[in-house]
Order: sequence, then structure tokens, then C-alpha cells
Amino acid sequence: MIPIQIGDATLYCGDALGVLPQLTDVDAILTDPPYSSGGQHMSDRQADTRTKYVTSRSGNKLLADFMGDNRDQRAFYFWSTLWVGAALRAAKPGSVLCVFSDWRQLPISTDYLQAGGWVWRGIVPWVKTQARPQLGRFTAQCEYVVWGSSGHLPLDRGVGVLPGFYEYASPQQREHITQKPLGLMADLLAVAPPNSLVLDPFMGSGTTGVAAVQKGHRFIGIEWSPVIFDIACRRLEREQQNLFDAPKAAEQPGLFGEGA
Repeated sequence: MIPIQIGDATLYCGDALGVLPQLTDVDAILTDPPYSSGGQHMSDRQADTRTKYVTSRSGNKLLADFMGDNRDQRAFYFWSTLWVGAALRAAKPGSVLCVFSDWRQLPISTDYLQAGGWVWRGIVPWVKTQARPQLGRFTAQCEYVVWGSSGHLPLDRGVGVLPGFYEYASPQQREHITQKPLGLMADLLAVAPPNSLVLDPFMGSGTTGVAAVQKGHRFIGIEWSPVIFDIACRRLEREQQNLFDAPKAAEQPGLFGEGA
């Protein structure tokens, strides 16, 4: 499979299980895979992702559906174990893996991470500052990042001390149904040492890639859907152009001359 190269980003349109065996020397993995969640019953999981994850009045219902989100619990566990195992083989010793989950899939996510050979290091909540309250129930205000390492994780990795949770509103203007906030992804990438090779096996619209490029990392992204892959390519191209234009803009005098 021939990837597309956009600056420091290498993008594959294909199945993660087919691409991961081709990769090596990855320093950090930050990804938001399909949860196969949404609802209490199997019939709920089989619904279109626009039905499961988007409110009825939202314009985001016009976004593209994405694949791989309708597995039953056993299939989800086995598939997840396969891809995290393949990711482990692509990663350097001491690399980190950060995987998003919702509350329904949190227990099985901590299991599959370990079944795939990673050392489980903990859970980092993402607190949604604009979550919808639920009458008679605790508000489901968090998604979670389950994280681990490829074996031993040295303390002195050049990343400093990191928070135990992050607070961000969900993006209102999206290009993917389950798109994560760019600032959140950038903050999470603080766990990666400088000049890392960052991998996202379920790239979606490319938010991890944009954050990685902004922070000076190299990036590898994999996305199954050609429609969503094209969105990621456009976003990465736009970000690379912004980085190219920024130094030139800084060299230009102000509108009313120097010092204006």
C-alpha cells in the first residue's frame, strides 16, 4: 500500500490491521478507535453512527458515517486485542499508547490493552464542559483515555509532569461525527518526547495528525474510509501550509510599519 506524504505526515487509506505490520520505530500512539458502543443493547450498537452519537437537531447528522462501530462485545474485544498487539510490534520499547473509550467500554478497554501486551499505566478522564444533564441520573460527562507503555517507562523522558485529567468542550463545528478537540489532542501529546514519531491507526478527520504537526512531531495516520481520509488529507495540507506561511508572515512589517 502506497501512502500519501504531506510534509511530515504519512497517511494510509486502508485497514489498520493491514498497515500496522509495515510500520516500525513508533514513539507514541494516540488514537480514538470505534467504540462499538452507544445504547444498552446489541440493537443499539447496530445503529448508524449519526443516530448513536449525534443529537437529533445537530447539523453534524450530515457528516459521513464511519465503519467498524457495530461489533458485539466479544468481537470488539478480540479485534481490539489484535490491533493493539500489532501496534506494540510497530512501537519502540518504552513507547506510549493512549486510547479513547467511553464509560461502557472502559472495563474491556483496560483488558484488551493488557491482552495485547502493553503495560497498563492508568486512565485519564476527558471532562466535557458542556455535557448534557440527565434527569434522575449522574451526568455522563467524561470520556476516558486508557494509556500504557511498551514495557518499562523511564521517569526522565523529557516530558515533565502531566495532569491527571483535561477539561474541554466538545467541538461544535466538526468534520467527523466523533471528532475530538484539537487542544485536547495537543495536550495529550505532551506525553510524547520531543521530535517523536506519532501514530494514529484510526485517524478519522486527522485531529491527532494536526496536533502532532503543530507540536513538531512526525505523524503516521491510517483511515479506512476514503471519504474521511480525504478530509484528513485536506486538514493536514492546510496545517502544513499554515506552518509554511507563519515564518513569512512574521517577517512582514506591520500594516503601519515596524512597531505598529
